[in-house]
Amino acid sequence: MPTEQPERSPPAVPGRKPSPAKTNAADLGETFVTKDGTPADKPPAAKPGSGSTAGRTIGDFELTRKLGQGGMGEVWLAKQTSLDRVAAVKLLAKHLAEKDDFVKRFYREAKAMAKVDHPQAVRVFAVAEGVDSADGVNKHYVAMEFVDGKSVQDWLEKQGQLSVGDALYITLRCAEALEHAHKLQMIHRDIKPDNIMVTSKGGVKVADFGLAKALDDEEFSMTQSGTGLGTPYYMAPEQARNAKYVDGRSDIYALGATLYHLLTGKLPFTGDSLIELIKAKEAGRFEPARRTNKDVPEKLDLILDKMMAKDPDNRFKDCGEVIRMLSALGIAGTSLSFIDAKDKVSVATAAAATPANRPAAKPAAKAAPATTATGGDTLWYVQYHTKEGKDNIAKWTTPQVLQALRAGAIDSKAKVKKQSNDAFLPIAQFSEFETIVQGLLIKQRADKKAGDMKSMYAQIDKQEKWHKTSKWLKGLFSGAVGFAGFLVYLGIIGAVLVGGYFAWQTYGGKITESAGLKAKPADSSGQSPQPGTSQPPK
Repeated sequence: MPTEQPERSPPAVPGRKPSPAKTNAADLGETFVTKDGTPADKPPAAKPGSGSTAGRTIGDFELTRKLGQGGMGEVWLAKQTSLDRVAAVKLLAKHLAEKDDFVKRFYREAKAMAKVDHPQAVRVFAVAEGVDSADGVNKHYVAMEFVDGKSVQDWLEKQGQLSVGDALYITLRCAEALEHAHKLQMIHRDIKPDNIMVTSKGGVKVADFGLAKALDDEEFSMTQSGTGLGTPYYMAPEQARNAKYVDGRSDIYALGATLYHLLTGKLPFTGDSLIELIKAKEAGRFEPARRTNKDVPEKLDLILDKMMAKDPDNRFKDCGEVIRMLSALGIAGTSLSFIDAKDKVSVATAAAATPANRPAAKPAAKAAPATTATGGDTLWYVQYHTKEGKDNIAKWTTPQVLQALRAGAIDSKAKVKKQSNDAFLPIAQFSEFETIVQGLLIKQRADKKAGDMKSMYAQIDKQEKWHKTSKWLKGLFSGAVGFAGFLVYLGIIGAVLVGGYFAWQTYGGKITESAGLKAKPADSSGQSPQPGTSQPPK
């Protein structure tokens, strides 16, 4: 469903006074979160004047307290009686319920949201039409998971910025939810701190998949060409131009902008107006996060550059790549440091809850009878290339092989076997070494990409320096040509004047005489001839 929350413009920055806690679902999009820390398995008691209606029901849900109201209707804290669980129920507003096309879209989007069944995403329980016991009127509604906690935006306002470990922890959990949604051909299109929830136990959930677009369902497309749904501060440039034809890489861009904000407490792109903001994004240049937060390693800065590349083709191709690159840094927290709970959610508990849609690990090579050394360690025949380029075969225990991998004595191209008569197989095919080899491959790719990015930026810097130099030379040349042209112009005018003067001196008398303008000279007597006579007077 389209978001109903007012945009925060701009989101919080360090030093900004946190906004007072509110229990307002309209401000929280589709998350329906209380700010008083009430546990999700026990609905908060209704308070006088808070919109309580004792015994009010609709369908399978008992409405207990009004959480808020937005452009699409009211949001209520509720209990699903058949399953005895807490939910947040949104009732479609009357003026919208009268529009058949909007109702169809309402159901289509709710069903699309229900497909996103992932521990790191707010779930949809039901979408239906039922009689509201308060007035006896049939109403359309959607019931969603109720989350107790705060949004990441709330935590950001409170802390100014997050630690690198916490920021990466949140980003990785979001990337996992987005990866699941993208496999269903759905995109979120409004990733931002306001739409990422942190439960009271430190769980991370992506909310407001109501803006998601089902790419395989165009019958009631909620977007039209030229409509840019989402938040401008985090939105990818191509989404601002045309939201209809975006893909998962737009979510990666917004997730990168969100990670930047978490790390620095600042937005990567800003502007005094929407036009300036769009221009800044089109330019694609932002201050490296490392300049603001010295704890940000250089490789993370390079990953941010790739996540927020102006051209989608230059970004990571999917969230799986983002997950692998961020995980390979080895600095993500295992839980959120700012959450104080006895049963706090950690990476281990989150991994245990992850559904089976994640890519399965490669099957381990068929085990052969183990050759054992003293102490029970498995002995391996290891075939590898030395630094001098020579082939070598060694017999090492499992810990020795792992140590050689970590030390760089052997690489991912090494092959191993357990029995002398077995064939050598790639080391990554054995479960004992699979994880560390994958980590080495990710690091190699990260190093290569880092080198490529450095080379690219060096080239850009070189081009920029040449551009400045050529601009200076062009300005100098233009000024010189302009001054020289002025001198030539003055020279031409002077030549014309001088030439005119000498021409008059030379030919002026003849011209005036031929025109009859010059007087005739008097005779020797000094008298002029009389008119009408041929002889001079005596």
